[in-house]
Amino acid sequence: MQMLTNPRADRVKAYAKLRMRSHRLREGLFLVEGPQAVREALEYDAGRSRSERSIVEFFTTEWALEKHEDIAELVRRSGTSVTYAEPDVIAALADTATPQGMLAVCRMIDVPLAELLAGRPRLLAVLARIQDPGNAGTILRAADSAGAAGVVFLPETVDPYNPKVVRSTAGSLFHVPFALAGEDWLEQMRTAGLTILAADGYGETDLDALLDDAAAQGSEALLAKPTAWLFGNEAQGLSEEEEQSAHARVRVPIYGKAESLNVSTAATVCLYASARAQRGS
Repeated sequence: MQMLTNPRADRVKAYAKLRMRSHRLREGLFLVEGPQAVREALEYDAGRSRSERSIVEFFTTEWALEKHEDIAELVRRSGTSVTYAEPDVIAALADTATPQGMLAVCRMIDVPLAELLAGRPRLLAVLARIQDPGNAGTILRAADSAGAAGVVFLPETVDPYNPKVVRSTAGSLFHVPFALAGEDWLEQMRTAGLTILAADGYGETDLDALLDDAAAQGSEALLAKPTAWLFGNEAQGLSEEEEQSAHARVRVPIYGKAESLNVSTAATVCLYASARAQRGS
C-alpha cells in the first residue's frame, strides 16, 4: 500500500497547481474533490480502456475509503490504482477549506463542438460569458437533469474545470457532454438546424405562452424544435450580438414581487420547459 505523508512533496505541489487555470490548460488535467464527484468519475471510467479513462491518480485517506464501500468496490472493479494519503496531503491538494478525504486528478473530458452537434442534439444549454462558477456548474447540472444532450461554453465564460464549477455540478460533469466553443459557434449551430432561444428577462416572448403553444401544436411548436438555449452574463445579460443571434428572446414570467431570477434558476426553468415540450411532442 502506497502512503503519501508529505504535503510538500513535489508531486503534491505539482497537482495542487491545477487549481489555477493556466496549469490546467498546460497539463490537460483537473481536480475532482469529494466522494460524490469521485464516484461519478469512476462510473465514467467503467468499461473504458485505460487510455480513455479520465482518472490519472486517485488519492484517499484510509478512513474515507472505508466509509464509502461503494467507491471502494468501484475502485476494485475498475482496477484504478489508489494512493493513500494523510489528511494534510489531501488538504494541500484540495480547493475546499474542509476536504472530505478523497480527490482524483483527471484528464479533461470536453468534446469538440462539431462532435457534439454531429449527434443531432435536441436540447443544448449555451453559456455566454457567465462568470460565476456556481451558476455555471448549476446550469450544467440542470441540463443533465432535464435530459439535455450537452452544454456549450462560449468564449469568456468561466472555465468548466474550475474547482468550484466541478463541485457545483455534483458529478453531472461526467454525465452530460460539454464543449468549449470558438467564435464560429453560431454558424455551427445554425448549420446543425438548431433553434436558438435567448433567455432574457425583457424578452418579447413569454415562456408560458410557448408552453401553451406546445400543448396545442405538438411537434410544430417552437419549443418542441431542436433547441439551443442561450444564457447570458449575470450582470450584463446577453450582448446585442448574442440577442440578435437568437430566433426569439424569451422571458420567464415572474408572478411575485422579485425583480428578476438568478441565471441558473432561469436556465433550469427554460430547460425543463423545452424538455416537457419535446417529450410531449
